[in-house]
Amino acid sequence: MQRFSKFIFTRLLGWKLIGNFPSHIQKYVIIAAPHTSWKDFPIAILARNSTGENIRFIGKNSLFKRPFGWFFRALGGTPVDRSKKNNLVDAIVDIFNSKDQFRLGISPEGTRKKVDRWKTGFYYIAKGANVPIVMATLDFRNKQIKISEPYYTTDSKEKDFEYFHSYFKGVQGRHPELS
Repeated sequence: MQRFSKFIFTRLLGWKLIGNFPSHIQKYVIIAAPHTSWKDFPIAILARNSTGENIRFIGKNSLFKRPFGWFFRALGGTPVDRSKKNNLVDAIVDIFNSKDQFRLGISPEGTRKKVDRWKTGFYYIAKGANVPIVMATLDFRNKQIKISEPYYTTDSKEKDFEYFHSYFKGVQGRHPELS
C-alpha cells in the first residue's frame, strides 16, 4: 500500500512531500491547512500512506454511516457527533492518554468554508495530552505538503497561534478564495 500510494501521490498526481512526520515521537496532533476542498482528504491520505505512518483522523458522523462508513473507518477515521454539546477535547485527550501511540490529523478550520478564525480544539487537545503539534500544508499551487518540526505549545496561546498562522502564510488551498 505504501509504494502504491507513493506512486499515485508523486508520479500520477505530481505532488511532493517536504519534510517527514516525526516517527520517533509516538503521540502528536497534526494540523493540516488550508482545508478548502473535498480533494484535501484523498491528498492527505495518499501522503500519509506514502510515508507508512499510522495517523488517525476524526470526521463528522454522517461520513461513517452506510454505505461508506466501513471505508472511512478502514482509512483510520473515528466519527464525531458535532450536533451535540459534548466535550470532544476531553474525550480525545483521554484517547491520547490511553494509548502508547496515537497521532491525530485535524483541520484547524473545522470546515471547508472560509473562516475568520480557526477552531481551538486541536490546541487544547495538544495541551491536555501534553503532546506537540506538527503542521502540514496543503499547498495546491506548488503541489506540495510541507511538514514542520514538532512544536510544543507555550503559555501564550496568542503567540502559539501567531506561529501557526505564520507557517501557513502564503499557502494556497484548492480554492484560494477560501484559504
